[in-house]
Amino acid sequence: MYTILKNINYRKQIDILILIVSILVLIKLIFPVSNNYFSFVSELIVLATLFVGMIISKSFTVKKKNQPLSLVLNLGIIAAVIFLFNSLSKGFLDNVQNNLKDIELYQSFSSIILIVVNLIIAFIYCGFAIYLFSIFHELFAMRQKKDLSFYFNSMSIFFGLALLTKILEVKDSELGFIPLTFYVMSVFLMVINSFRVAWIAFLSKKQKLYVLFLSVILTVLFGINYGMLFDEGFIKQLLINFSPGLHVFISLVLLYGIIYNSMLFITTLFHLPTAEAIDRKVEEVSSLLDLSKLMTRVLDIKDLADSITNYTIKVCNADAAWFVDMNDKNITIKSVTNISFVEAEKITLAFNRIGYFDQSKIKVFDKIENDANLSRAETKKFSSSVSAPLIHHENSYGFLIAVRINNIPFEEDEVKAIQAFADYAAIAIENAILIEESLEKERLESELKVAREIQYKILPNHVPQFDNLKISSIFVPAFEVGGDYYDFFPLNDSKLGFVIADVSGKGISAAFIMAEVKGIFESLSKLKETPKELLIEVNKILKNSLEKKNFVTAIYGIFNCANSKLIIARAGHVPMFLCRNNSISKIIPNGIGLGIEKSDVFDNNLKEFEIELENDDVITLFTDGISEAKNKDLEEFGYSRLEKIIIEGSSLNVDELSRNIMKEVSIFSTEYQQHDDITLVLFKWKNNLTAEVK
Repeated sequence: MYTILKNINYRKQIDILILIVSILVLIKLIFPVSNNYFSFVSELIVLATLFVGMIISKSFTVKKKNQPLSLVLNLGIIAAVIFLFNSLSKGFLDNVQNNLKDIELYQSFSSIILIVVNLIIAFIYCGFAIYLFSIFHELFAMRQKKDLSFYFNSMSIFFGLALLTKILEVKDSELGFIPLTFYVMSVFLMVINSFRVAWIAFLSKKQKLYVLFLSVILTVLFGINYGMLFDEGFIKQLLINFSPGLHVFISLVLLYGIIYNSMLFITTLFHLPTAEAIDRKVEEVSSLLDLSKLMTRVLDIKDLADSITNYTIKVCNADAAWFVDMNDKNITIKSVTNISFVEAEKITLAFNRIGYFDQSKIKVFDKIENDANLSRAETKKFSSSVSAPLIHHENSYGFLIAVRINNIPFEEDEVKAIQAFADYAAIAIENAILIEESLEKERLESELKVAREIQYKILPNHVPQFDNLKISSIFVPAFEVGGDYYDFFPLNDSKLGFVIADVSGKGISAAFIMAEVKGIFESLSKLKETPKELLIEVNKILKNSLEKKNFVTAIYGIFNCANSKLIIARAGHVPMFLCRNNSISKIIPNGIGLGIEKSDVFDNNLKEFEIELENDDVITLFTDGISEAKNKDLEEFGYSRLEKIIIEGSSLNVDELSRNIMKEVSIFSTEYQQHDDITLVLFKWKNNLTAEVK
């Protein structure tokens, strides 16, 4: 029956209660004078009312199943309301009783007014009893490790039996031993169940003191209410006339309140001596759990340090705490709690002077004021301290220091707690550092991705096609984006401009400069006739836009396929190689990097170089990613190896030659990571062919 009613929704439960109460009211109105049959039926309906009412009230008390203090306070409120109700109604109802003694209607107990008053008072007390009993049930089950519902259910059954059998005593006094037996058994089970106060152990000392005070008040209130219930007055008579069993049930609930709160007082009193130690242990565990949660969060090191010093005070009940970093012999106070940075630094310096800190173990310093090596000005008002090293995976992150003002030294368990906390703190700090490094790595990778996209977009995706000029280009990016750039500018049917450049620096800043350089060369290649004029104009623009630390090296040239000539100008770039008749010439005309010097210095140093092209001439342009490629012995690839490869492959077409060069560079630097972009551009001249661009 309980399971069925419990699973019914709340509105239907209310409907059932209203139906039962309506039947009970109807019986009381139609049969105001008790007879054997209807008296027993009436008691059954009263029991059913209490049963359904308790199921409904449980939906209210269950909301506070983890709030014992709130439930105990509710006990006090209901007990106080009952006391006030008893006190205020007693005089009023006794006065009504005296005035109606000589009225025939009263003597027959058929007065409608008295019946209504009787019903109202009975249902008010019924509601009080139901809610009190539900609270006791919730408190009984709270924080129990085993299912002890059998004991409470047994007590509830005896409550019900005492209610139902009370009518037997009313009809025949010789049967009074039956309800008395159930009453005594109920009291016995009350005493047993009153010891089920496991939730007391989970309260803090402050909360236990609060419960101790409340239990005294509640014991007195329930005792007074219990006494008033049996006081020879009109209320007692009304309740017994309405239902003798209800009177018994209410008295049992009030008696349970007396016993329960008395046991609550005794149990709480026994828990008080250990309350402070338990609170400290709970605080330690809570702090460790909180710190373990911080270990998985993305926190700034400063925020984490503040949290560590705050938790340290809670863990060991210290008066102040601070976190000091002593790496590389430099003392840095990272965070403080309940002490100023200046005071913490003075004490740390004083402790360090006397060799107090030990990376291998935790150290306790009692009676600081008695140490002859320390002045009172240095140690301020503190009397004892603990210093715990923050070490994880052989990495030291400093020390955690806790101090006390009073003369109570740190206990062994407190020192162990600080050590455990310091270990957790070291892990949390290491995690925070790793997360910070990971985020920085992600930021750099994202930046490199953007830079790489910029770089690929500004480099040509194909080479121009001339009948008497074969071109090949290769670009091999490094992991870290450099500033290599090359491009081709068809000027007319017989002229081709080209550029190879290297921007100083790496990353996204180099990529942006490279994009700027591309725009400048594209614009000026159509306006300037000679390489020198173009580079002079480029320098003017870059000198105003580049930061002092940045510059660009470049070679710009123009092939004239109509007259077989090549004119170049060099702005600080690596040499251009000309391979002719199995011999290499390094073309290094004067010129300084773009964006380094003002126009007059740059202009005066810049020289052009003109080449009369011959059949099978191979012109090689490259960036320092080739010449400075290193092997495992940190030896550079250099110019000589490059010259040899070009000479040996000069008879090949430019695509084959460029592949040979890249193959040799790759083999040479197999065991050394490429740190710079590699750019290679090859031109091969063929005479007696039509000079027409395709």
